[in-house]
Amino acid sequence: MNLKTCNTYLRILKELNLPSDFILQDIKTEEITVKQLDEMKALSGSYEALFSKRSKLYKEMDLKNQDLEERDYKHYILEHYTFLSRPVIIVNDAIFIGNSKKTVALASKGSISQSV
Repeated sequence: MNLKTCNTYLRILKELNLPSDFILQDIKTEEITVKQLDEMKALSGSYEALFSKRSKLYKEMDLKNQDLEERDYKHYILEHYTFLSRPVIIVNDAIFIGNSKKTVALASKGSISQSV
């Protein structure tokens, strides 16, 4: 899937109305670093909050029937980008995870500083 042609991606970009100097990170081509993930975890409270249980790999690997711990969520997110719930939007010290209209609307109310 090309994110630049994904309808959800385009809808979110339009709703956010990002400033021209805003830098987006395509995690498919520019992997998440351990430092970035740790910073997102500090804001969200857990790696599990950042983890996508809707990922195709989650289902294929039958992870729902495993007893995952925080270290497992971190490992899987770093292993493959599809395990990160997307987008992750950081506004000042607040984090918004996922692509629901409610989440995007809340994120767009602030001054966006960075996004993954």
